[in-house]
Amino acid sequence: MRRLLLLCVLAGMTFTAMAADTGPAAVKAALERMAPGVEVTHLEKAPIPGFYQALVGGRMVYVSADGTWIIDGQLYNARKRSNLTEDSMRVVRREALASVPDSKRIIFAPPHPKYTITVFTDLDCAYCRAFHHHIKQFNADGIAVDYLFWPRSGIKSFPSGKPTPSYLKAVSVWCSKDRKAAFTAAKNGKSIPSRQCKNPVADEFRLGESIGVDGTPTIIAADGSVIGGYVTPPQLLHILEKKQADKAAAASGG
Repeated sequence: MRRLLLLCVLAGMTFTAMAADTGPAAVKAALERMAPGVEVTHLEKAPIPGFYQALVGGRMVYVSADGTWIIDGQLYNARKRSNLTEDSMRVVRREALASVPDSKRIIFAPPHPKYTITVFTDLDCAYCRAFHHHIKQFNADGIAVDYLFWPRSGIKSFPSGKPTPSYLKAVSVWCSKDRKAAFTAAKNGKSIPSRQCKNPVADEFRLGESIGVDGTPTIIAADGSVIGGYVTPPQLLHILEKKQADKAAAASGG
């Protein structure tokens, strides 16, 4: 609520920002002052006049065009009762995931899927394993599951700088002759022979971080919305069916 009140106060000041709009350079400079070395991965004008929205570390923040004000929080349209931050993040996630070809995913899919989800996963997390335990039922329900690796312990250990065990296990699965079989075996707690090859694991981990993934499993629907963590097959099917129905209703003006 305090963030919403702050937003209302700043909205009254947007004329100042609009008059001194120096564009993306001022926004990046402001963010650099607040967090030296910060990487801005997405930048465009915000839905509120006089502000830009910037994606920083997987979070959307709002910066006045003159670089004076920074708001870290959710932006809502009170009249439409919509979350504009989440609307923007859905687009960001869709575009980011579209950049990952099927050749860099581990895919479990029925012949003619009705729905497709992307799941950032770790091979050892309990809920990730529980989710994959239902993979046959997900597929039977017409749901294709595209897995991307997101080792929970990161890529390198601190302070040694050596690769983490979870990262090495993901690489070993990817480098296996039969990736899907190795993936399922690892999910079942079986030992996987250590292997090395060219792999997308680190890139997928960083991609997840850039769109706000901070835990596993993170399930993302085709529209870019985050479904959440562990769900059962009936729960997931219900969520996807509702999304499809809502989309159809919106398209028909209902």
